Amino acid sequence: MKKHFKKRVIMNSVVNLFIVTLCPFFSLYSQAGKDILLKDYSPVSIYKIPVTDISKAKYKAYDMHTHVYARDEATIQKWIKAMDACGIEKSIVFTGATGSRFDSIYNLYSKYQDRFELWCGFDYNGFDQPGYGPEAVKELERCVKKGARGVGEVMFKGKAVTAGSRERSIRLPDDPRFDALFKKCAELKVPVNIHISEDKWMYEKIDSTNDGLMNAATWHISTDNGSKSHEEMLERFENTLKKHPETIFVAAHLLNCCADLSYLGRCFDSYPNLYADISARYGEIAPIPVFVRKFFEKYQDRLVYGTDMTFNESIYKVTFRILESSDEHFYETDLFGYHWPLYGLGLNDAVLKKIYRDNSIKILKR
Repeated sequence: MKKHFKKRVIMNSVVNLFIVTLCPFFSLYSQAGKDILLKDYSPVSIYKIPVTDISKAKYKAYDMHTHVYARDEATIQKWIKAMDACGIEKSIVFTGATGSRFDSIYNLYSKYQDRFELWCGFDYNGFDQPGYGPEAVKELERCVKKGARGVGEVMFKGKAVTAGSRERSIRLPDDPRFDALFKKCAELKVPVNIHISEDKWMYEKIDSTNDGLMNAATWHISTDNGSKSHEEMLERFENTLKKHPETIFVAAHLLNCCADLSYLGRCFDSYPNLYADISARYGEIAPIPVFVRKFFEKYQDRLVYGTDMTFNESIYKVTFRILESSDEHFYETDLFGYHWPLYGLGLNDAVLKKIYRDNSIKILKR
């Protein structure tokens, strides 16, 4: 699950000290003559306008982006209860696992196959050694034979390798070492959920012009330390799409192109093997409802519903409100961390049916 979408205190003590001592622009002047730190800014809408409470998806939904939130049967039962209450027919669980770890997760969930579908990961053992590839392909085949129905979430964030990491290099999707794995996914007819880069605001300067300032202060990515740029990672993903036209890719989080959905649209136009999930990006798309509604209508056959925010009825309900209602100027700062006012997209029935369920079935039934 993406850390910046968990319910949390936005700034830790280190960032607080940075704000107070070094960055005076991080404070606002109140009428009472006191400085208000941006970390304490929690706006409440003053508008007396309709508030729509949607407790259940208008149509049965597939949650195409979840992780291993439940690690025992009691928690699985709680998850199913929340799904039933909110109209979630099935959840796709990204284990990212291989070997015995995948087997144990699969065995735990296997009795609930009508509600959960398990996807495996890639085996990276020996990735930095000569000869990587054949054994990883064999393990992929084994996981699929065991019951994996897809691969994901495969991470290609382009971030610099941290000190003490077992990895020696940044993994890139167009690396030739991945070619055999992506090709095998096509042969096995299993889709790949792929996470490319991060949202554009994470790369912007930390100053008064940053539109995602409160989150960026915590989740900033600097290319000075060797991290790849947002643009380079997108280019490398396009290289991958060109090399593997038979592999079905589902780009996580709208390909992290919420700031420029037209880029994702051009990819949809060029690569018929590409889909995208909308998980964990509701806070990014809800501030621009008119543009996003038109985008969703145009590419209604390529988008799938997802959450990536653990299982919780209140989380599901917020996503339904954003997709289905036409509510205006409301905040979800605790859930998303942003301080942008949000707006409902008011999607029509035909689009909702496809995004909630039909497109997912098309991918999963291959």
